[in-house]
Amino acid sequence: MKLLPRPSVQTQIRLTRGMQLVLIGIIVYGFAFAEPKAITNGTMGILITLVPALLERTYDFPLDPWLGLWITLAIFLHTMGSAGLYAQFAWWDHLTHAMSASLVAAIGYTFGRAVDLHSDQITIPSQFAFAFILITVMAFGVIWELFEFGLDIAADATGITMPVAQHGLDDTVRDMMFNTLGAVVVAVFGQAHLLGVAESVTERFSQL
Repeated sequence: MKLLPRPSVQTQIRLTRGMQLVLIGIIVYGFAFAEPKAITNGTMGILITLVPALLERTYDFPLDPWLGLWITLAIFLHTMGSAGLYAQFAWWDHLTHAMSASLVAAIGYTFGRAVDLHSDQITIPSQFAFAFILITVMAFGVIWELFEFGLDIAADATGITMPVAQHGLDDTVRDMMFNTLGAVVVAVFGQAHLLGVAESVTERFSQL
């Protein structure tokens, strides 16, 4: 499959840093205007975006800057949604679910493929990769919806507003639909891009 053009490493890093600066700005806004939700979402977002660099520097775990940009974008979109865009644009929630699902699919495929390349005792046929990605994302989606349901129960019991919540059965079904869409995009177009990342992870496994 022909690889799609992608930004240079320098561009990827600049885009990642730009989104991280916006997340820091959300945290500053939260402290300035006493908005605990902005502080919580912004802090969680910036910490997650630092995970790729932490893995690479602390454990010498290779991660493509493109994957780091992917992670940052998924977190950035969710944080911006929590900052008010979910309420303003009904489609923003669908966008974040599809983006998050594509990220889960990418990580699941990368590590599954890395284990496949690393171990002679485990084989994931290429014909099964599509189904593997879909199953991984759908399972994660179910766990996430149960997590939201648990937060709803906690919110009712404590009166505390939670950062995420369910909005009825129709919303849950739509979330799962867009989760599936994100998984399908990665399953169809992402495998060619992610093979090199999986090979890098495999090399790291071999050094352990």
